[in-house]
Amino acid sequence: MRVWFITGASRGFGALITEKALAQGDAVVATARNPKAIAERFAGHPNLLAVALDVTKEGDAHIAAKAAIDRFGRIDVLVNNAGYGLLGAVEEASAEEIEALYRTNVFGLLAVTRAVLPYMRRQRSGHILNLSSVGGYRGYQGWGVYGSTKFAVEGLTESLAMELKPLNIQVTAVEPGFFRTDFLDETSLSVSPRQIPDYRETSGAMRTRAVDLNHGQPGDPAKLAAVLVSFAGTADAPVRLPLGSDTVAAIEAKNAATAELIERWRAVSVSTDLA
Repeated sequence: MRVWFITGASRGFGALITEKALAQGDAVVATARNPKAIAERFAGHPNLLAVALDVTKEGDAHIAAKAAIDRFGRIDVLVNNAGYGLLGAVEEASAEEIEALYRTNVFGLLAVTRAVLPYMRRQRSGHILNLSSVGGYRGYQGWGVYGSTKFAVEGLTESLAMELKPLNIQVTAVEPGFFRTDFLDETSLSVSPRQIPDYRETSGAMRTRAVDLNHGQPGDPAKLAAVLVSFAGTADAPVRLPLGSDTVAAIEAKNAATAELIERWRAVSVSTDLA
């Protein structure tokens, strides 16, 4: 029986991963700011511990991690899933919106990871799954600030994977494309109220597209959850796991463009070395 620690488990990917992990006999410490929905959805399950956790409060993270250890004795899989989106041009986003987004998507992930790692280090085992996004691999108009938080997650994941490999702890950035969750609903997406006319054709068009795409995304969230429950603990797990045909296409396109850029600018790039 593996022990999972999942943030943002009251809905979306977090709830589905919780459901599938419990169904296969694992134990789950399912956390959310308000764990009532978790307790109601999985009422009476003997392998579930629903815990209140606001990831923006580092103290909460340490309390939740200790509660997991007190109940189950170990944490085998950490799923850093808590987060939300921000839609709007970079210039349209306010300082308050940007800071709030980073507190959850980046600093919150760091707080939970730092709270869980002492236990995984003691075990000399574990797998950390950081929910990133296709927007953490390439940029999109209208998603600049949100994407920057996921780029940060990708960088942290790469470094953590190097630091923790000698300790038998794996780290993977999970890169979903557009999946049919409530991510584009107001419960998971903040939209900058400021709209600058000059961005009408770029971020403005993306605002409209997001409304049209909501609940029509191509990805199946139940399949993603099933993949992650099977994937966790895989030997020699990759540092990145792209999920969704749209993610694969976006990565292939960016990699091709990057290869072309290097070839075109190679002479300039290498000319800056000391002679």
